[in-house]
Amino acid sequence: MHNFIYSFKESSKELRKVHNLAISAMLAAMNTVIGFFTITIGEFIKIGFSFLTIGIAGMLYGPVIAGILGGTCDILNYLIKPTGPFFPGFTVSSILSGFIYGFYLYKKPVSIQRVFWAKLTVVIFVDLILTTTWLSILYGKAFLILLPMRLLKAILMLPIDTGILYIVLKRVTTYASPGEIHQKR
Repeated sequence: MHNFIYSFKESSKELRKVHNLAISAMLAAMNTVIGFFTITIGEFIKIGFSFLTIGIAGMLYGPVIAGILGGTCDILNYLIKPTGPFFPGFTVSSILSGFIYGFYLYKKPVSIQRVFWAKLTVVIFVDLILTTTWLSILYGKAFLILLPMRLLKAILMLPIDTGILYIVLKRVTTYASPGEIHQKR
């Protein structure tokens, strides 16, 4: 619990730096561009890579900025390219995803295991439980009817998403200045 509170406290200090906010704005712009390449399979399944920018924000600036960025990007992406009705539950899911990535990745060395656990936590709690609940409420379909196809997508995409996020985070740590990466070495 102490690490959780410490992570939020340190991450909130990142909001005071204009440089961090500028990079977060660029990540938001990248998120929007990446969102244009989302593949929609039916009404309930989407394959996209917008999570990469939220993962980068989580690693660089922690759960507070990553959560804010997640929520902001969800609303911004809806305004720019709506793919259905607006539902605040999806915004809550995006905020929670940012918190999770920030908690797992902020001020910690990037490892495939850490990235896997972050992605797995997001998949279980956000994608499978929350998002399926939101879809069930929004479209009037039973939760247990939607879950199997969403579970299959999650099982197939988890290793792919984990690998891509790991590679991207390793590249960011390679090219970012030491002051931008808050890792304990």
